[in-house]
Amino acid sequence: MRNPLLARYCGSPARRRGRHMSSSSSKSSNKIPILWNTNPSNAEDTKIVQLFSWGRGASGQLGGGIEETRLYPSPVASLHLPPSFCLSHLIPGRLSPPRSQDNNNNNNGSSYDMEVGISCGLFHSALLVDGKLWIWGKGDGGRLGFGHEDTVFAPTLNPNLDSVRSIALGGLHSVALSSLGQIFTWGYGGFGALGHSVYHRELLPRLVEGSWDEKARHIATSGTHTAAITELDELYTWGRDEGDGRLGLGPSRGPDQAGGLSIPSKVKALPVPVAAVSCGGFFTMALTKEGQLWNWGANSNYELGRGDNVGGWKPKPIASLEGVRIIQIASGGYHSLALTDEGKVLSWGFGGHGQLGHFSTQNQKIPTTIEGLTGEKVVHIACGGSSSAAVTDNGKLYMWGNAKDSQLGIPGLPEVQPFPVEVKFLMEDDGLGTHHVLSVAVGASHAVCLVSRLSGQSE
Repeated sequence: MRNPLLARYCGSPARRRGRHMSSSSSKSSNKIPILWNTNPSNAEDTKIVQLFSWGRGASGQLGGGIEETRLYPSPVASLHLPPSFCLSHLIPGRLSPPRSQDNNNNNNGSSYDMEVGISCGLFHSALLVDGKLWIWGKGDGGRLGFGHEDTVFAPTLNPNLDSVRSIALGGLHSVALSSLGQIFTWGYGGFGALGHSVYHRELLPRLVEGSWDEKARHIATSGTHTAAITELDELYTWGRDEGDGRLGLGPSRGPDQAGGLSIPSKVKALPVPVAAVSCGGFFTMALTKEGQLWNWGANSNYELGRGDNVGGWKPKPIASLEGVRIIQIASGGYHSLALTDEGKVLSWGFGGHGQLGHFSTQNQKIPTTIEGLTGEKVVHIACGGSSSAAVTDNGKLYMWGNAKDSQLGIPGLPEVQPFPVEVKFLMEDDGLGTHHVLSVAVGASHAVCLVSRLSGQSE
């Protein structure tokens, strides 16, 4: 049943140019569900984008309707989108690009009227299309936001939210940002991860009532802590801390319970305005609009890239990146990636599963360029708990790191894959042509990506 309070907070849905469909109806000829069809009467005026998944799906996070392990990317759903669609501008950890330079669609400043995005949590996944949220996977703790804790095995439209602009999935919880700048969280509230001044579970999305007066415009989360940036470029954090300083709040951070803080609090120690944020396992990173990277928290595995393993709550810039403009950051459990404005990828932190991509399993003390991606211009990066991914400007997907659960999408790899390898897509006789990857999201043991087909490719 629809929650009228949430509809009021989120505002009226934007005018829909398309029609969403349930995952159990409107099958295409090859049995792939069509979740969105912009123009059913004129297929030539649409771009076909497909959702693929792979890895271990015992908790339903692959979206294929059953418990399964997929060794390579397999389609889950199709979206028939307008030619002017774009990827979400509000990807956690990414600076929003000028629209004339937007993600892979090369519309050169034309008007975008539909955004799509994806996210992976520990054992759940989400798809965002024009403000509508499909979510699926493990349901315990209420992390799917349906009012129950049942596992959901296929992408299912969540009726409790409208006009969602950004989605970030954590360990046992989820976070959404609405078009009106409100933040909603739901799921398991242990350690204060939900920001509702309580520590119990929430089965339905609930508004986060922080101390800010302005709108929020950016969100990020991880296993047990969450961050948000307001329109005044101020950063607020809440959730688990336990002495490693990942919240960046210092010793006098206010009331807490069992190592957590469920009250959104301003990171006053940040001396600069910030534009993007990423939450790692036990640390946090933030980007200024100029592309300068600051971070804080645990550092026993060199997660902060400072050249030593001394952590702390106080935000500091990474000295070795002075003069380098970073446009996206991504955090894993104990490692990080950064994407420069030149399309190069740097990594640092724990390398025991090969997730740094430097042809070894050694830890890396400072940000170091991944040589295995030399010759490619990367436009999007992602981290799982112990794996990494990159998408290039010509639509290729590379992955590396932990392959134990087939989460790299390449059959036959060793459990530790220490350098980037290209993920190949099976060519089926569906008449849609080649696969052009737009974005990727990685969880603990699975991954999903958006792939354009046919006319959806960049020229």
